[in-house]
Amino acid sequence: MNNNSKPARGFMRDRNFLWMLTGAITSMLGDQFTLIALPWLVLQMSHDTFTLGIVLALLGIPRALFMLIGGAVVDRYDPKSVMMVTKYINTALLAILVVLLMTSSLSLWMIYLIALLLGLSTAFSIPAGTSMLPRVVAAEHLQAANGMMLGLRQITFFLGPLMAGGLIALLGDHATASQAGLATNLNAANMMDIADKKGLAMAFFVDCFSYGFSAWTLSHVNMLAIKTDQQASKQSLLSATMSGLRHCWNDTMMRTCFLYWSAIAFLIMGPMQIAMPLLAQQFGNSAGVLGLLAGAHGAGTLLGMAMSSVFPKLRLGSLGSTILLIDTLVALLFMPMGLVHLAWQSAAILLAIGALGGYLHVAVFTWIQRQVPPAMLGRAMSIFMFIFMGISPISAALTGWLMHIISLTQLFAGSGALLIVIVVIALLMSPIRQMRDAGRVI
Repeated sequence: MNNNSKPARGFMRDRNFLWMLTGAITSMLGDQFTLIALPWLVLQMSHDTFTLGIVLALLGIPRALFMLIGGAVVDRYDPKSVMMVTKYINTALLAILVVLLMTSSLSLWMIYLIALLLGLSTAFSIPAGTSMLPRVVAAEHLQAANGMMLGLRQITFFLGPLMAGGLIALLGDHATASQAGLATNLNAANMMDIADKKGLAMAFFVDCFSYGFSAWTLSHVNMLAIKTDQQASKQSLLSATMSGLRHCWNDTMMRTCFLYWSAIAFLIMGPMQIAMPLLAQQFGNSAGVLGLLAGAHGAGTLLGMAMSSVFPKLRLGSLGSTILLIDTLVALLFMPMGLVHLAWQSAAILLAIGALGGYLHVAVFTWIQRQVPPAMLGRAMSIFMFIFMGISPISAALTGWLMHIISLTQLFAGSGALLIVIVVIALLMSPIRQMRDAGRVI
């Protein structure tokens, strides 16, 4: 096909891509139901933020640790096969969770185990999913396909939490909420008369169905043959992973940025995983409010990404100085959230935080693609995802423990203040402010 003959039209007629797109969007939308339902279920059962932190850590830390190996596995084997296996595993795990919940047989240790297994499975599904698109669409359609997938992904981040929160609230039995609140000192087996049990089970079932459906659509996708890196294929998985780590560490700018983004994940993203469910409890103890808050953040992220596409060169000096300014604004927005008394006000702040983060999301991804040699890009992106998917759960677990001795207001103020300190240190003592869109500093 001629590269100039309406590539968008040919792109939308690519049945291979349409099969993949249908399954991917269904699965990503279903994931949002679990991301809302799981923290709400844990809080309903335990009434303990530290327990919630443990569950989030079990979900996130194994995923992050094994993601580096997962990227090497996907590079060596067929990503479609890896993805199919993970979808079958996740379908089975969520089906078990639904049955245990509906039969009042669920205990906290079972949630720990399911969260751990979901995290391990996702460690392989994420690199498999990110490496499939070049094997599905023609090269001239790759950029358009990436743009569509990324945009629709953000739409699921907006719609999914709203749909999940609404479903849980609609089917929930609020009459048992006060009874559940009295069960704080009981064991898990006696706490299954919780509010929103039916709604929670239905939310998990939606995600379960989405995995099964996306596995079916993926089975219709035919993979294109691509040229592989013969040298990388001769390395052991551990050696390939370590070479990627060494490359990123030896690149001064890359090392500095990764350390800086680690601080962002620890100070903002981790605490937010704990803070949002607590805010929802503060604003009426409703899963619908939790969906509203998460949906507002997702909508803001989508808006920010759209703004980045419309104004790709909008900078305050360099890309690095723009990053530092935006992170300062995020810190200033984060600090007063504990003083807000209305749900819509918190949603508005999260919308703004999401918009700022979404704008940076596109710029940072583009910078990494330009900074890293193509042969190292997959492993570099795995390290980047490791930062946010590994450090954030650790931070969430620590935040859950910390909430036993500090208030929600102190959490927001302290995290925002520490972020400002990190920004000042990066401004004065690191080369981040010299970071340019073109890639390497000369």
